[in-house]
Amino acid sequence: MTKSPRIAFIKARWHSDVVDRAHDGFLAEAARQMPGAQVEAWDVPGAFEMPLLAKKLAQTGKYDAVVAAALVVDGGIYRHDYVAQAVVSGLMQAGMETGVPCFSVSLTPHNYQETELLTGFYREHFVKKGAEAANAVAQMMAVEGRLATLDQADAA
Repeated sequence: MTKSPRIAFIKARWHSDVVDRAHDGFLAEAARQMPGAQVEAWDVPGAFEMPLLAKKLAQTGKYDAVVAAALVVDGGIYRHDYVAQAVVSGLMQAGMETGVPCFSVSLTPHNYQETELLTGFYREHFVKKGAEAANAVAQMMAVEGRLATLDQADAA
């Protein structure tokens, strides 16, 4: 990777006390693996709004990757499964249509209750998931660098 990547990080505001930990974990690991990376945070109301913003951000041409984080909980109906599937499919579609890698740190725990024990567990878990997303972005930036080298070789 020759230049520092510019990354958009989308955060759903539902359960922001948990979701924001993914951003923290991402920033810490990105600083380690991609020194100089520029990470810009964007907030949306909930997980369902993330794919559209991911696509719009990717279409600007200003970002090398888009990461989206949310906690989609089971509220006692099946809606959370549909939302989670729509989010993951939408992020994949945004990446496929724009050519900008889009990553999901969107988790859908079953039986989540807002107790201090479970909330504490997910806060810590989201730090780890954010770091894993930074690792995935770094790996894809390396792949993108290899592809650029191939394109340059073909042009020569």
